[in-house]
Amino acid sequence: METNDCKLTICNLLLAALLAYAYTDSASAAGAFVAEAIDRAQPKVVKIYGAGGLRGLEPYQTGILVSSEGHILTVFSHVLDTDYITATLADGRKFEAKLLGADLRLEVAVLKIDGDDLPHFDLRGAVEVDAGARVLALSNLFGVATGNEPASVQHGIVSVKTRLRARRGVFETLYHGPVYVLDAMTNNPGAAGGVLLTRRGELVGVLGKELRNTLNNTWLNYALPIDELRELVEAILAGRFVAQRKDEARPRPDRSLQLDMLGIVLVVDVVERTPPYVDRVRAGSPAARSGIRGDDLIVLLGDRLIQSCKALCEELEYIDFEDPIKLTVLRGHELLELTLQYSADEEERNSP
Repeated sequence: METNDCKLTICNLLLAALLAYAYTDSASAAGAFVAEAIDRAQPKVVKIYGAGGLRGLEPYQTGILVSSEGHILTVFSHVLDTDYITATLADGRKFEAKLLGADLRLEVAVLKIDGDDLPHFDLRGAVEVDAGARVLALSNLFGVATGNEPASVQHGIVSVKTRLRARRGVFETLYHGPVYVLDAMTNNPGAAGGVLLTRRGELVGVLGKELRNTLNNTWLNYALPIDELRELVEAILAGRFVAQRKDEARPRPDRSLQLDMLGIVLVVDVVERTPPYVDRVRAGSPAARSGIRGDDLIVLLGDRLIQSCKALCEELEYIDFEDPIKLTVLRGHELLELTLQYSADEEERNSP
């Protein structure tokens, strides 16, 4: 009996050793698999430096390359509110980046650098994941990477896929669509615009901006699914949704539209990039009839992003005074699309 017990004990020990070896070997293989996925992703992550430093705000955020020609997908934030955006690649090379277009509803933007044959993520190859999926997040966490330092890597789990619309009034954000809620502290300063991957390195989403719960002062860590962004990126790359820019080739009408024709008075333009806030609206004007109010922030003219009072006036120079226009304004945390039109008949009515 003792001999059999001894044999049984030895067998149990051998089985335990084999299981431990198999587990260690499996864990080692999984670790190598994850490390390989991170190595493939690092060259596609971009560190972005822009506005914010002098105003006491975070001047860094993150982006991901989405084309070999240097198109960068990132979040739309104050960091991009400057004419001088610097994009630093994983190998330390620095480029001047230009804002091609943005969508404030999605709170994302596309930048462009002069690059060629750059490693990039293919948005068409993105995947969806379910709650419980183990994921990786790469970003310029805390804005500490300024050269060829690798992006920070965090490991976490998708807690749930839900809609921010259900949290409206609690989280102050313009985006109310689907998000992946993460259990990792991913949405820190500098991390916005980073990439969310599976442990296999498959593209899942883009890290959102810092988002605080106004009720309990906690932070929400989340990512925007690529499926929500793909159509926008394709539209911007095709030139259908663009940032305001001068274009000498665009024809100017014989008589351009002007703000006073619409009845809009902006705040005093005191600096180079004064935001186009409405100071007041003239009673009975096209602006008043459309519902524009004082303190509205004009963010889009048609599909062109407007970042300053000067930019709005310049863009109106390309519109005939009798053509209707669509203005998108930010009122509180709500985006409103309003149509305005001035006519010669109105000019006659208002003339003394």
